[in-house]
Amino acid sequence: MAKVALVVDDSTSMRQMVAFTLQSAGFQVIEGADGKDALGKVSGKAVNLVVTDLNMPTMDGISLIRELRKIPNFKFTPILMLTTESQDAKKQEGKAAGATGWLVKPFNPDQLLAVVGKVVH
Repeated sequence: MAKVALVVDDSTSMRQMVAFTLQSAGFQVIEGADGKDALGKVSGKAVNLVVTDLNMPTMDGISLIRELRKIPNFKFTPILMLTTESQDAKKQEGKAAGATGWLVKPFNPDQLLAVVGKVVH
């Protein structure tokens, strides 16, 4: 059975690039336009990986991570932040919310898959 990844970004082109990269590695991808949209799409679903942007309308990535971590199915799901933000304070905030890792845009598909390979088993 294919592993499922949730890709959340308010940029359609960025979502498509990340989705394409993950699909090439065998993932089935669910896309969300922002945190609120993503939460509605994964309710009751088993997801093996979440890749989320930080800055999004309606619900940002940190808020999304906090909400996902409240759901039993997502307690141990790897969550990667993929964002233009690289400040240590933001990284600490993400880690405190429950982020597993942090990648800075623009992303390299090989680098993304290498990180995914380390956190998804």
